[in-house]
Amino acid sequence: MDTQAFEAGLKADGYSEIERKRYEPRPANGEHGHHFSVRGLILDGAFVVTKEGVERTFRPGEIFEVGADTMHFEAVGPNGVELIVGRKY
Repeated sequence: MDTQAFEAGLKADGYSEIERKRYEPRPANGEHGHHFSVRGLILDGAFVVTKEGVERTFRPGEIFEVGADTMHFEAVGPNGVELIVGRKY
């Protein structure tokens, strides 16, 4: 997916905080929720989201979403991850 189109879609959907981030590999963190919604586009590597007992690995070109107050775990794949992420408050 075109990163400019993804960012434009985030803005159109009310995501006000948009960042490009890189995370080093790490196992799943503790189950938690956010007071905001998150949508991200994976650019490189892998990002794992587990919600409602279902684990899913997102790879380059894939988009993940976690709604506000949704309990979940996050992990970063063995080669890290680079992504564009938006937050909607």
